[in-house]
Amino acid sequence: MAKEKVLVTRKIPQAGIELLRAQDYDLVIGGDEPMPRAELLRAFAGQDAILCLLHDAIDEEAIEAANGVRVFSNLAVGFNNIDTEACKAHGIRVTNTPDVLTDATADLAWTLLLATARRVVECDKFMREGNYHGWGPLMLLGADVTGQTIGIIGAGRIGRVVAERAKGFRMRILYHDEIAQPHVGEWEKEMGAQHVSLDTLLAESDFVTVHCPLIPETTHLIGAPELKKMKKSAILINDARGPIIDEAALVEALKNGEIAGAGLDVFENEPEMAPGLAELENTVLLPHLGSATHNTRDDMATLAANNLIAVLNGEEPPAPVV
Repeated sequence: MAKEKVLVTRKIPQAGIELLRAQDYDLVIGGDEPMPRAELLRAFAGQDAILCLLHDAIDEEAIEAANGVRVFSNLAVGFNNIDTEACKAHGIRVTNTPDVLTDATADLAWTLLLATARRVVECDKFMREGNYHGWGPLMLLGADVTGQTIGIIGAGRIGRVVAERAKGFRMRILYHDEIAQPHVGEWEKEMGAQHVSLDTLLAESDFVTVHCPLIPETTHLIGAPELKKMKKSAILINDARGPIIDEAALVEALKNGEIAGAGLDVFENEPEMAPGLAELENTVLLPHLGSATHNTRDDMATLAANNLIAVLNGEEPPAPVV
């Protein structure tokens, strides 16, 4: 009996690879970098299952190239890279890796928030360049965090955990979410969180942090009009998906002092940044590290492998999307 063919489009943590190797599949693993599109489509041919990553566009063309595939197991909680409706129409399962990365991603949002508020990157550069010649009362002043107002866009798993951290800083918690979330009433009461319109959140928050999924309705959810509604002293944080923010508009807002700063882990056209963004000192810019801890990436790889294995075994996967 022929072995089932499985493709992992790029090297992933060994914890996931070991699970797949134990199944004795005909296993092919990509390299350190994403496969070029043409190579990726060729590699899809004849596969029974594909473990893909957020930079792999699984559209109609890819689905046709992967004729016979039974599951796309996405190593990410977001699945905006996959045409789920097309997969459903073709009878292909799609899975993701929720929950296991919630804390790490929420922690990174707070890393960005604190680093931007207290100008940590600027201060580090200041020290390394030998510019510190003694304490001064007006030197490199930053923004207060404790007791301020945080506005959370998206009250899903990660947004709710961000709010838990905010409570420790005695912050007023506002949130906006167009998607109905389970048990939100209990969470509101526990956190003292208040659901408000997006306009109210933008106008009243000292920190706005983005945690909604990237769907057509949230693409450029924050653009030039929304940035103008924010306080001039406000700081914008995004470690969700880049296209939720109009990056060119953000550069102009930061240049013109419409908002005070931004902490970004994701970008609209990754790995590229909008022109002018890298030159702005009132930003903290990270290379998409939200889930980048050893334990979290191991857990993601394990869950992605188990999702794939379950589908090939004719079982319900632990984390189905469709």
